Amino acid sequence: MRLMMTAAALSVCIAGVVSQSSAGADDNTQSRPQRILQVPAESSNQWFVQGASTAIQHGSSKAKAKNIIIFLGDGMSLTTVTASRIYEGQLRGQSGEENLLSFETMPYTGFSKTYNTDSQTPDSAGTMSAIMTGIKTRKGVLSVDQTGLRGDCKASKSSGLMTAIELAELAGLSTGVVTTTSITHATPGATYAHTPERRWEDDSDMPEAAKAAGCRDIAQQFVDFNTGNGIEVVLGGGRQHFLPNGTNDPEYAELPGARLDKRDLISEWQKQSPENRYVWNKAQFDALDLKNTKHILGLFEPDPMKYEYERSKDTAGEPSLAEMTKTAITVLKNNPNGFFLMVEGGRIDQASHAGNAFRALNETVSFSDAIRTAMNMTSDKDTLIIVTADHSHTMTFAGYPVRGNPILGKVVGSSGEDGPSGYALDALGLPYTTLSYANGPGYTGASDQQKEGIKKYPHQVSGMKKSTGRPDLNDIDTEDPDYMQEAGIPFKSESHSGEDVGIWARGPGANAVRGTVEQNVIFHYLTQANPRLRKVICSMSACKNSVPTKQPLRPTKK
Repeated sequence: MRLMMTAAALSVCIAGVVSQSSAGADDNTQSRPQRILQVPAESSNQWFVQGASTAIQHGSSKAKAKNIIIFLGDGMSLTTVTASRIYEGQLRGQSGEENLLSFETMPYTGFSKTYNTDSQTPDSAGTMSAIMTGIKTRKGVLSVDQTGLRGDCKASKSSGLMTAIELAELAGLSTGVVTTTSITHATPGATYAHTPERRWEDDSDMPEAAKAAGCRDIAQQFVDFNTGNGIEVVLGGGRQHFLPNGTNDPEYAELPGARLDKRDLISEWQKQSPENRYVWNKAQFDALDLKNTKHILGLFEPDPMKYEYERSKDTAGEPSLAEMTKTAITVLKNNPNGFFLMVEGGRIDQASHAGNAFRALNETVSFSDAIRTAMNMTSDKDTLIIVTADHSHTMTFAGYPVRGNPILGKVVGSSGEDGPSGYALDALGLPYTTLSYANGPGYTGASDQQKEGIKKYPHQVSGMKKSTGRPDLNDIDTEDPDYMQEAGIPFKSESHSGEDVGIWARGPGANAVRGTVEQNVIFHYLTQANPRLRKVICSMSACKNSVPTKQPLRPTKK
């Protein structure tokens, strides 16, 4: 069969024709060759201009938002939102279905198409790059365009894209980045770093050829960030990426820093200004004098922060996402020009990758709490708040549970639209849960780590074997925080999925959020709503009647 594909598609597929094994000679389900269809020609300038035009046509540029806040629920699928809504309501003693998460009370909503330029189902790097730059790009890269392949250091040095944080600094706004993951992870990293490989969080992750070609790891790019007067507030995890190997972590003495270049980037950042304040535990965080603090770096764990469920057990203590959001807004509001803040609920995604719905829902409720904090601290007269996700996950919501059925429980009701009450049973006569995953480490076959049957969090999979059938859940507490939902296909890590995600908005420019849009349009919702950002974009590119006709170009680093 003739192969139809572009260079962009080539990076996705090893071959354009996939030969699948036959399901059987006598069942009339013979496999057919699978064709990869051609991707249209695209450019970064095209993505930017079309995205700006969509936002402006929706009315974004008529707004006069002083402050901009983007909340990013990493992996927060619509199923996750619905299940978390019910979960939160049930924690309050309600049946749950009637509940609303904080951001679901916002008056404007839409849908975001999340695909990367080279992948139908995206990753967080390419998606957050689209949200932060207004330009869609490849999977695995941070705020560089799609022209170079992933990991191509040389190509990336001339393809960096201006981020909303950089533009905000040039516009005189204060800026902040808050996350429950490492601050060098894909979502926060895309706000300030430009790299062809999201995994280059510190120099130990980089190949020698990339170092020799002049590429810098993500942690170094944060410390080197000097646009405007630098990012004012950065809070999250990731200490190991800033500390040299041989220097022990202050909280976990057995864990050394990861850097091979022997640089202590935390110390270097502190020395950049006498106004820089670094904290790594809850006591230091609580002791900050926010009225007189201009720059804060908080790194509360060597890598991601604790799940909210486990946060109280942390020996040194660490703030909640809501507390970090409150601190960020308190500091950033000191700037009379306004501010731009990105807040990520990053461990929603990591819980689903681990196949554990309890933690995914609990993290989503924590994320909603942070949004409620921001809504209470700001006015919808001068602050645009947009809430969205970067991509979805394979969590499913199935069966016919009765109203008020525990969202993490077994289905009580029926397996059809009519049927007797009691535990609903599958075709084998076994009970099942409302929530499950299409794939992941919750697959019930035996592994090197756990026996056949239900799996308990955490399950770091190796040596997975074929399942001999579904387990009997009659005597299993599926509401236990460590219960792992069953997965249909065995994966070491549950995967993302490719369906649209939600957008919720309130404040000046929020009424532009409607319909189904390409994900990069969200950047233009954010920037076009702020007069200072509109002015900076037009000063760096070309505008006709205030509508960008060219993307702003970032200075090339040699």
